[in-house]
Amino acid sequence: MYKVLIADDHAIVRSGLSFLVNQQANFEVVDEEANGTDTYLRVEQGGIDILIMDLSMPPGESGLITTKRIHEHYPDVRILILSMHEEQEYINKAIHNGAMSYVLKSSSDEELLKALKSLSNGENYIDQNIKITKNDIQQINSDGVDVDLEGYNGLSKREKEIFPLIALGYSNKEIASQMFISTKTVEAHKASIIKKLELDSRTDLVRYAIHHHLIEF
Repeated sequence: MYKVLIADDHAIVRSGLSFLVNQQANFEVVDEEANGTDTYLRVEQGGIDILIMDLSMPPGESGLITTKRIHEHYPDVRILILSMHEEQEYINKAIHNGAMSYVLKSSSDEELLKALKSLSNGENYIDQNIKITKNDIQQINSDGVDVDLEGYNGLSKREKEIFPLIALGYSNKEIASQMFISTKTVEAHKASIIKKLELDSRTDLVRYAIHHHLIEF
């Protein structure tokens, strides 16, 4: 039985997906999340085989970044992106960041089911309505896609979890409560993030996050 996590910022979408997936043999939805930060934290807890995730789940971390972090730290979790974004840039970046499958929300349920079956067999699946060119493959395989994020990529796993919460204006107390750490630890991480990114203030951090599409409002 494949344990499935569904991540989407719309409750009605999560409910519909859960109903569809639970009707399939060998698949069971074990949890749902509404944003990138909570999705990563749930994967961190374990017991997830397949993640069906939207790319846009404001406010919070960009789904592209969540995909990258999960793939880097939990490569056994098979990621299926289900998104309204049909732009090739999003598709290429999602696959480059570790997604095994990309399905459009405008497609039929059958496309999602084909993707799930492929993932259960350890195979990649791209929506039949998406055309991948040789140039797209070069972008997907390029090591230079994330060159502008060198500073961000140098942050620790915990710092990357805290980063979007700081950028979105959460207080140290709120972050500490959500991450189950002390406010002093939050302050230390915040100082470390600003130093590593060579920024001067939280305002600069917000500008950095927006410029590099690391968060969504």
